Amino acid sequence: MACRISELVIDCRDPERLAAFWCEVLGFSVLDREDGSVEIGPEEGFGGPEPTLIFSPGEPAPGKLRLHIDVSPTDRDQAEELDRLLRAGARPADVGQTGEESWHVLADPEGNEFCLLRRRIAP
Repeated sequence: MACRISELVIDCRDPERLAAFWCEVLGFSVLDREDGSVEIGPEEGFGGPEPTLIFSPGEPAPGKLRLHIDVSPTDRDQAEELDRLLRAGARPADVGQTGEESWHVLADPEGNEFCLLRRRIAP
């Protein structure tokens, strides 16, 4: 295995409200709050067998997906995984990042954006 979905990121108007709703629905807890985003997941926390959900503040725009996937390498470092994903058909995507981020924004062959994180998680 080379990558695993580690996070699903949902753009929304009210991250706190949606996080509370999905915590109730899924039996999750708030794991982190950062820059207006709220991350929820199972009681055991990050890196478990199921992805966490991140509710990110933003006004959904027409033609823009409200959901994107974050993947984390499991058996190699981020640079090696980036190279593998680019060879597989991913391409860099510009969504206004500064270049200081610890992740890479990519697009799949049909243009769907996703992020490659540097955090390593158990396979």
